[in-house]
Amino acid sequence: MLTHINVILTDLGLVFKSIALEDFGIANSKISKATFTKSVQAVNSSVHHNGWFTKTEVKRALTAWNLALQSEKIENWTSSFSTENSVKKKVGLVCAGNIPLVGLHDLLCVLAAEHEAVLKLSSKDSILMMMCIEILKELHPNWSNSITVNHGKLDNIDFVIATGSDNSARYFKYYFNHIPHIIRKNRTSVAILDGKETDDDLIGLGNDIFSYYGLGCRNVTKLYLPRGYDLDVFFKGIFSFKDIVNHNKYANNYDYHRAVWLMNQEPLLENGFLLLKESSELTSPVGSLFYEFYDDKPALKASLESKKEEIQCLVSNSNIPFGEAQFPELNDYADGINTINFLLEI
Repeated sequence: MLTHINVILTDLGLVFKSIALEDFGIANSKISKATFTKSVQAVNSSVHHNGWFTKTEVKRALTAWNLALQSEKIENWTSSFSTENSVKKKVGLVCAGNIPLVGLHDLLCVLAAEHEAVLKLSSKDSILMMMCIEILKELHPNWSNSITVNHGKLDNIDFVIATGSDNSARYFKYYFNHIPHIIRKNRTSVAILDGKETDDDLIGLGNDIFSYYGLGCRNVTKLYLPRGYDLDVFFKGIFSFKDIVNHNKYANNYDYHRAVWLMNQEPLLENGFLLLKESSELTSPVGSLFYEFYDDKPALKASLESKKEEIQCLVSNSNIPFGEAQFPELNDYADGINTINFLLEI
């Protein structure tokens, strides 16, 4: 069965590339022309449905998935587990909608584990997720009975994976307390600089910060800088991202927090499209970035270890490389919890 899944997911990666480039020839024979046309329309519709889902960002997500769904990577992933003793069960998936296709990895894990997925989609990302579901069903018609979208309460499920905010997590834990579950809360990502970063490193860091307008848990929202670091170097390195402020929603956030912080007479730095504020907090608002100086890197790493439940990615020259935070592999499980193991061991 897993060998068959390898083929299906490889085809899915090609379809995503085809949609991102709007070139049916790439996915020819994998899906019908009608499905391809409908998928391209779904991308355009999602842009109007959710103001944060610009065409560039949706295509960024499709491209990231295409890179993850390469044949060798899929084989490495599926070879790490066995479904030989798997007993099919119903898995409820409460999907987030902060960035495009953020719920897809959980869905693929459920299908790879040979379970049935019952999805509760976020209204923010329902169009793209429905597009993926239709593609998956066409690539493997047997999955038509393994994927259900529930518009009401999630009942009659055997276990659940729910992703949301810290507030919704409390509700999820109460509501799903009687069944095995993975409940995900707010997380963010941080970057450690040592002052030796190249121009390419800083451009990569810009992508880690600004991709999806900073709305994902893998987006860097906090910088740790060596004492004495010249912030002009950082500003110069990310200058190529200046056009992000032309996005209305991003600009509104930038202007709002700038006004509030200036009114409160809080020290901040700005370059016209990003606010920098020194803070011990990890999660900065959209349009801004927190930073903190450090004197001793081992002490900093120990401090971050104590905050690991709040951190999704650690970006640096010795951890996740600059520019790669938004390109997770299939075995990069959210919150460090192996979703496949959870699905197969229950």
